[in-house]
Amino acid sequence: MDHFYTAVEERERPEIRGKPVIVGADPKGGRGRGVVSTSNYPARKAGVRSGMPISQAWRLCPEAVYLPPNFPLYEQASSEIMAIARGYACKFEQWGIDEAFLDVSCKTGDLSEAQDIASKIKSEIKEKENLTCSIGVGPNKLVAKVASDFQKPDGLTVVREGDAGAFLAPLPVRKLLWVGRKTEAKLKTLGVETIGDLARYDASALTVLFGVMGVQMHLNALGIDRSEVEERAGVKSVSHETTFEEDTSDAVVVLQALDRLCMDVQKEAEAHHLLFKTVTLKLRYENFETHTRSRTLPFLTNRLRDLQKNAKELAQGYLRPDRKVRLIGVRISRLVSAEKQRTLV
Repeated sequence: MDHFYTAVEERERPEIRGKPVIVGADPKGGRGRGVVSTSNYPARKAGVRSGMPISQAWRLCPEAVYLPPNFPLYEQASSEIMAIARGYACKFEQWGIDEAFLDVSCKTGDLSEAQDIASKIKSEIKEKENLTCSIGVGPNKLVAKVASDFQKPDGLTVVREGDAGAFLAPLPVRKLLWVGRKTEAKLKTLGVETIGDLARYDASALTVLFGVMGVQMHLNALGIDRSEVEERAGVKSVSHETTFEEDTSDAVVVLQALDRLCMDVQKEAEAHHLLFKTVTLKLRYENFETHTRSRTLPFLTNRLRDLQKNAKELAQGYLRPDRKVRLIGVRISRLVSAEKQRTLV
């Protein structure tokens, strides 16, 4: 989906269409301490990005419309959209609230026909939900994902298998899945700026530098991805995480981001009628040192206050003024159906 949260808000509030729109924490006149959840394209042109401190967003774009997140509204829109997309798929894998992979190979082995399917999906989502999406059609998940970002907003990009390497080659290496900001910086020190540069780099040298991920990155740069679209028979866990635009040692900023992630997770669990017993915190420092801590509760719950309280308590030992945090995440597991009281894991 295109700038999903803000697109849904614009759909519900026609008077703000065409204006910069930012969903996230209250900016409080530039003194707010939270982060941006999503910004629309006019706001992005001003430099506003997801995960950015809301105070920085205010400095870049004070004229924007600032809105608090409305997760029940976004979850409802997501549910309707995913139902539409699933109807076209042989196998379906949802990625978060606003992305999905569809395997349509049982319906066609021809990319032209697959393009027709993509066009029908776009048209039905626009007609029924009044929202736009961008779709990539390709021979595997990696190429399709990169292609989906190629012509945003409202784009449709088709990449044939024999053209995958040429399509990827001129793109910045950061466009590859799993290449984050720090990996990108390390690759740049090697003279690797584009995906094509990575494809031409010596694979054995990448293995020495990055381990098994070096092999994976090299294959991906060549357009090779053998991962399957995975149907999920049952939800085993629900998790959300965010990488800060700038590493921070400000505990208030980290905890506010954690609160927002808990809201995302709780709403997703609620939408699937799930109760949980185990809460897991994930925290990554600026040097990529990563910690996870879990706590299993003595009761089943789906209450936001239970999730937020336990997530914050798990985080407390890691929030230090001398350590900057790069990423924070929260996961719930040991899930049980609230409708059937049937253990899923």
